[in-house]
Amino acid sequence: MSTNPEISYRFAARNDIPLILKFIKDLAHYEHLDNEVTATPELLEEWLFNRNTAEVIFAIDKTGNEVGFALFFYNFSTFLGKGGIYLEDLFVLPEYRSQGFGKFLLRTLAKIATERKCGRLDLSCLDWNTPAINFYKKMGCIVMDDWTGYRFTGAALAKLAAEA
Repeated sequence: MSTNPEISYRFAARNDIPLILKFIKDLAHYEHLDNEVTATPELLEEWLFNRNTAEVIFAIDKTGNEVGFALFFYNFSTFLGKGGIYLEDLFVLPEYRSQGFGKFLLRTLAKIATERKCGRLDLSCLDWNTPAINFYKKMGCIVMDDWTGYRFTGAALAKLAAEA
């Protein structure tokens, strides 16, 4: 796992919802997307713990503090014929960066994926986020230059659904 034995992780529990929301807001602030966050404690409880649609792990420092998080969920590859893990969010508090916490979280997710017999670990990264891009490349991540992400949300999603 980690080359630093002073780093550990744990899965989030229902009582961690305020901490999860704090990390989500911290990430949104870093990405200059503060106004995009509409998540609430109630929504996180519903989707993370009642519906079990995603999971969260925290990186823990040697004093027991949560210093980073990763939120992930299953996807499915028809070509591989099996599931994978999609990393939605990876965030480490600024004062803990370059200390191995991000690597630890990514390696832990890879271990979880292999233990669960998943075929891959997918993620997306903002084009301007050079530090994250360099980090993922250094870790061996393959850039999918021939793919472009698309999304239906808000009014576009509602319009499409209304046409069904």
